[in-house]
Amino acid sequence: MEFSGQYLTYEQYKALGGTLDRMPFELLEYETRKRIDERTQNRLKNIEDIPQEVKMCMFKLMGVMSSYDEGLDTVSRNIASENTDGYSVSYVTGSQIQEVLKTKNKELDDIIMTYLNGVIVNNEHILFLGVN
Repeated sequence: MEFSGQYLTYEQYKALGGTLDRMPFELLEYETRKRIDERTQNRLKNIEDIPQEVKMCMFKLMGVMSSYDEGLDTVSRNIASENTDGYSVSYVTGSQIQEVLKTKNKELDDIIMTYLNGVIVNNEHILFLGVN
C-alpha cells in the first residue's frame, strides 16, 4: 500500500529520533494527518511545502498516540491489576476506558493548539474557524 500526501516523511521522522518501523509509521502518520486535517479544516491538503511547525506537531502527536495505543491494548484486556499473594484480579470498567480516551483527546488537542497556533498557510491561520 502506498501512502501519499504525508506531512511528515519516514526519513524526517527517523531524523527526529523516531523508532517505529516503516509500516507502523505509515499507519500512524495517516491517522495523525487525519486528526490535523480535521482540526485545520483541510487547509494543509495539497500544500507542497509543509511548515516545520506541522512536522514537529506530527512527530509529537505520533509519540503520544503510539503510547496511548499501547496503553489501550493493555486496558482492552480488561485487567486493571493482579495480586499473586492471595490471587486476586481486578478488572477495568467502561468508565475507566472512557476516561483514558477523554484524556488522550485532550492531550492531542493541546498539542495541536501549542504547535499550530499562529501558523499561517496561504495567508490564513490554519486553525481559524471563521469566528473572530
